[in-house]
Amino acid sequence: KKDIPAVNFIIHEIHCRRNIEICPYCSDCIPKSEMKNHIDSEHVQVTCKCRMKMESSLLKDHEASRCPLRPALCQFCDLQLAFGKLQEHELFCGARTERCGRCGRHVLLRELREHPRLCG
Repeated sequence: KKDIPAVNFIIHEIHCRRNIEICPYCSDCIPKSEMKNHIDSEHVQVTCKCRMKMESSLLKDHEASRCPLRPALCQFCDLQLAFGKLQEHELFCGARTERCGRCGRHVLLRELREHPRLCG
């Protein structure tokens, strides 16, 4: 799958047919001696803690950015909880109030960032 000089083509082709295989899962060129290890390490099915099944090579990215059980911080209380429960928690947590130091009104936490502009 790479350009090679025409002079070397026949020798290169013989070498590749003898020593290289195309992975049936990812189409990468893998040495025949390493194919079993490649499949076992890159393409074996694993189950995430969220019970989703995927290839082992995709698990790290899934856990970091897609898993509903990945840790996330609440923007109002800095509590760490599962990403899938974050929205529900923030609806509740953002409805708590704090007294404004300027005007003395009780302001919802989710409106606290905008409040200084409104209270003068």
